[in-house]
Amino acid sequence: MNLSTGLAVTVALLAGNGFFVASEFALVAARRPRLERAAARGSRAAASAVAGVRELSLMLAGAQLGVTMCSLGLGLVSEPVIAHTLAPLARAAGLPSAAAHAVAFVVALGLVTFLHMVLGEMAPKSWAITHPERSAMLLAPPFRAFSAATRPVLAVLNAATNLLLRLVGVPPSDTASVSRTPEQLRSLVVESRRLGLIGETDLRLLTAALDAPRAPLAGLVTPLGDVVAVPAAATPREIVDTAARHGLVRLMVQGPGRDGAARMVHVRDAYVARARGVRTTAGELAHPVPALPIDTPVAEAVAALRAHRSRLGLVLAADGRPAGLINLDDLLTPCSPRPDARPNCVNVG
Repeated sequence: MNLSTGLAVTVALLAGNGFFVASEFALVAARRPRLERAAARGSRAAASAVAGVRELSLMLAGAQLGVTMCSLGLGLVSEPVIAHTLAPLARAAGLPSAAAHAVAFVVALGLVTFLHMVLGEMAPKSWAITHPERSAMLLAPPFRAFSAATRPVLAVLNAATNLLLRLVGVPPSDTASVSRTPEQLRSLVVESRRLGLIGETDLRLLTAALDAPRAPLAGLVTPLGDVVAVPAAATPREIVDTAARHGLVRLMVQGPGRDGAARMVHVRDAYVARARGVRTTAGELAHPVPALPIDTPVAEAVAALRAHRSRLGLVLAADGRPAGLINLDDLLTPCSPRPDARPNCVNVG
């Protein structure tokens, strides 16, 4: 093989090695929720990346197979070609034939190893870790095509690996997981406080944040007496003026709607209506607000508000009467509890 062909093969093998390395690190480092959101918006590349994450063990086997094939190719093709090119130069420098061949081989080995580590390993790895979701969506389609073509070989390799892991008492896993249970996080927080890594205030805040998803809404309700509302007949100007006076962007509308549900109006809609000169009222601009029992856990309340695409929710007391309002922002933001009262961090705006 001549030098030009050998160099072209070397470049192709280095690029292939970098492709497999980047694909491997991208699937491991990418955040699955972000990929799933992109896939839900219609991205086929993101859907392919999510599918790769779901069968991560097989994908990693494919990456290792690809890296091994490229590394073997560099050893079989690139090193002999470079050594064969350098050997005449070493002999021309006065070295004996055997010594010239040895020097050329060492130089070729060092050069190929350097290129393999820098261009084929470290550079693509750094790029994939820096932009994990972007690299995963870019590389997943061709990488999964390679994995599909070599699936029988990968299945055998993966089965052998899983068998070896079971023999040493390690349960194999097909997905990457770094999640921690609330109990594990509480233990970490308590241990951090014991070691003096966090203060007592931080301990209370973190404990409250971990307990918040299971806590009821009772401590986060804004009483009806503190809720700012406008009449259903209020004009857009009156809505804007009331919102500006209280520093809010959402106002409750007095009286239920036709379906009996509580309603709110966003000051943005009032601004648009006023700018367009539309004659309308707060009741016509209002949106329904979901109602939740006061003993609803915070996590369920967040899911309910998101399902209704509402920032506010009406909280019902045990007897079914309105008790106050909750704000989605307050449910998602840890509050600093006061020692003399319930958490006071609710902002209906």
